Amino acid sequence: MDNYEFIAPCHFGLEAVLKKEIINLGYKITKTEDGKVTFTGDTSAICRANIFLRTTERVLLKAGSFKATTFDELFEGTKAIPWEQFIPENGKFWVAKATSIKSKLFSPSDIQSIMKKAIVERLKSKYNINWFQEDGASFPIRVTIMKDEVTVGIDTSGESLHKRGYRLATVKAPITETLAAALIMLTPWNKDRILIDPFCGSGTFPIEAALIGANIAPGINRSFTAEEWQHIIPKKEWYNAINEAQDLIIHDLDMDIQGYDASNDAIKASMENARNADVDHLIHFQKRPLAQLSHRKKYGFIITNPPYGRRLDEPDGMPQLYKEIGEVYRNLDSWSMYLITAYENAEKYIGRKADKNRKIYNGMMKTYFYQYLGAKPPKHT
Repeated sequence: MDNYEFIAPCHFGLEAVLKKEIINLGYKITKTEDGKVTFTGDTSAICRANIFLRTTERVLLKAGSFKATTFDELFEGTKAIPWEQFIPENGKFWVAKATSIKSKLFSPSDIQSIMKKAIVERLKSKYNINWFQEDGASFPIRVTIMKDEVTVGIDTSGESLHKRGYRLATVKAPITETLAAALIMLTPWNKDRILIDPFCGSGTFPIEAALIGANIAPGINRSFTAEEWQHIIPKKEWYNAINEAQDLIIHDLDMDIQGYDASNDAIKASMENARNADVDHLIHFQKRPLAQLSHRKKYGFIITNPPYGRRLDEPDGMPQLYKEIGEVYRNLDSWSMYLITAYENAEKYIGRKADKNRKIYNGMMKTYFYQYLGAKPPKHT
């Protein structure tokens, strides 16, 4: 089996979480950069990475990389890539996305059309044909030019991997599934500990926690572009990966995960999404305002994405809201609290400086992941 190189993009600031996931799957990391991790694996890695990775946006099969400061160099560099090893004669291929950062070539549409022409030229000479039907499997190509270094990948995933398929009901400004999973994995929470999200919205944090706790692979119920690439990946490898994922699910599980929200619509959406994800039996959703949050047990976790002004009609309500978060947290015995917010004064109104603070880019928005660490439970002897 050939050894390929793969690129897994992620949110800026969460590369370490993704790296750990890839290593746990048994693959070797070759490079970690801002917002992406590169690793090697065989063809089955395409199936397993898409099905198992919780924190990447997609899995790209790396086709090649080269330096280009002119469109001629871009054309020649693209043409030199052995496209015939990836794209069959009837393959449908296009440059789906071009991103340029700090580079001389910066027009996405020009980059896309020049690269398409170069790939056509290469395949014309390899397949001895002048016209491509493009009625076969899809090969969406994504290119990044960073400081004139061109990296070309073929997208094996299709729709972004944050689209697990369960979140059909949404509310305003939901957090993405990949980001929610990564933030949970940054905390020491595990399936034996209580978890509450007091601003659960469409239920993403509780649902992702339940999937992690029950060891349900996030991509187990969805399809991927590379399933059509039967000349590269035999169908059997997809079945093997799905079977592996099903064998690893923990059944008969008793977890204490709770999602609260002051909005009826949010609770309705959360319950529907949890049913779609097949974890509704593991989560308790309830309409409940923040002020009523309490728990008699110790050592629990709050993991949440509270409103932060830009999403609310009344940003003036922020100081009061964060004061209330601080009060509720102080009344919980030995709990930990983790919250992601773009609100700059969060710590000030919570009334305590976070033990740790991590800067994370949610799209183009700079957010902070404030981490308040509670006491650890005593070890059972």
